[in-house]
Amino acid sequence: MNDLLVSYYGDDFTGSTDVMEALASNGIPTVLFLGIPRPEMLERFSDCLAIGIAGTSRSESPEWMQQHLAPAFEWLKGLNAAICHYKVCSTFDSSPRTGSIGKAIEIGKAVFAQPFAPLIVGAPQLKRYTAFGHLFAAYQGRVFRIDRHPVMSLHPVTPMGESDLALHLGRQTSLPVALADLAMITAPDASARIDDLVSGNAGILLLDVDSAESQAAAGEQLWRLKNKGGCFVAGSSGVEYALLSAWRATGLVGENTEFASPGKVDRLAVVSGSVSPTTERQIRTALSDGFEGIDLDPLSLAGESAERAIEVAVAAGIEKLKAGRSVLLHTALGPSADRGTDIDRVPGARHRLGQALGTILRRLIESEGLTRAVIAGGDTSSHALKELRVEALTTLLPLPQTPGSPLCVAHGGYSPTNGLQIALKGGQVGSDGYFPQIRDGRGA
Repeated sequence: MNDLLVSYYGDDFTGSTDVMEALASNGIPTVLFLGIPRPEMLERFSDCLAIGIAGTSRSESPEWMQQHLAPAFEWLKGLNAAICHYKVCSTFDSSPRTGSIGKAIEIGKAVFAQPFAPLIVGAPQLKRYTAFGHLFAAYQGRVFRIDRHPVMSLHPVTPMGESDLALHLGRQTSLPVALADLAMITAPDASARIDDLVSGNAGILLLDVDSAESQAAAGEQLWRLKNKGGCFVAGSSGVEYALLSAWRATGLVGENTEFASPGKVDRLAVVSGSVSPTTERQIRTALSDGFEGIDLDPLSLAGESAERAIEVAVAAGIEKLKAGRSVLLHTALGPSADRGTDIDRVPGARHRLGQALGTILRRLIESEGLTRAVIAGGDTSSHALKELRVEALTTLLPLPQTPGSPLCVAHGGYSPTNGLQIALKGGQVGSDGYFPQIRDGRGA
């Protein structure tokens, strides 16, 4: 697999499909594995130019990262891709103890033996922007500095209280952060200035991106700076969007790929562990558009009575599905219903909650022969999808109006979910009509 353009590790499953969508919709065949694949599964996708692993590091500790990221990075390094990307959320939410991006970069730098690791977070396609080292993100048509963002500043696990990414990273790693700001990256002598910037810096190089122009400039620099044996980089799917510009300029990729609509399904099952107001609006819209809602108690699903709670949820879901209705099972309807404080009092409860939701969804798929499903919530998706016994994903239908939540095809050795059409949706992603859109198979 010496012709790979990109290999990557996604710190959660929804973010991993975000990268896959960006690449596949731009003509680069991409497969996303849910772990280091079996050799025969890897061989099945030998025509791909990009290979990813979907992980869970966004919700894990630094100790977990040291144990699990190092071997994953070693495997990715062995693929000899031109670029190896540690993919993080474009809102950069993380902390020293949960999803530490600084710790992940330390591990990647060590595995790839690099003097510095480039970092790109801005992705205008997702309405995420970095300007002079500060991160901004849109919400409901307005752009906010991330520490003043109505949602991300109040994230239930990793609230963003700092917009200066160098300061934010400084709480997670001792690696120095050098900034190639907007003025530098678009300057005529950008290459020379960036070379000077990193010549004495054994740390992180943050490249500002706030527009198509700066994104193209960042992609040019990223491609220029790569090492012969591959280059470890970190950041959002802004890494891929920046590289696509550079690849087009050098003729490595051509036109975008056209994807046909897969059509409407009569019944869709959704499980949601998201407390985001975006997901709340999406749930309410779905309930007014033919979906039946089922409230789930997250504490029961994560506690000692989990088995019984799962059985009750499955029975309720089957009843609705047999009546010909799409079903939406959710643990919260917006921030006001957040039980996060209670959940966090129980060690490992968030992981078990995601696993329970995955088990419920698998049981519904098995019972009713469903061909399409959705998992909502970034952390939820990471733990729930594993319960579906899926080994790999490919893109079926990108959503160009709201990138980052495509409809995918599942692959694996378990027949009820092999060929399943599934979408993984992060809390902040998608239009209000997202769930009916997936049910109807509409790309726009």
